[in-house]
Amino acid sequence: MQTVWLTSSYARSRAHELIDRAPAGCVVTVREAKRTTDQNAKLWAMLSDISRSKPAGRFLAPEVWKAALMSALGHEIIWQPGIDNAPPFPAGFRSSRLSKSQFADLITFAQEYGDRHGVRWTNEATE
Repeated sequence: MQTVWLTSSYARSRAHELIDRAPAGCVVTVREAKRTTDQNAKLWAMLSDISRSKPAGRFLAPEVWKAALMSALGHEIIWQPGIDNAPPFPAGFRSSRLSKSQFADLITFAQEYGDRHGVRWTNEATE
């Protein structure tokens, strides 16, 4: 298996070479890159800030805020019944499956939501 990041003309020519030399029956998939580690870290810091701020009086754990924000952006969220009378929990969503641009949209949406609700971001410069 070969993975090629199309970041330069050399990488593109290498991808063409691999396709040209591949035996019949191989499969080629071209997709946008997945979210980055830095994007993931930023989102989780933002989710923690939103959770601590309790916007509109709502205290939700960061992972529940993630599900709520993803749902608001149209990503499919499936709520499953809890175990032993526990409350329902979100399932069926994975931010790790989002592309870089989808993840950037999620971060932008979280930022806008937090700004509208007076969230103090931990990444803001302090005076």
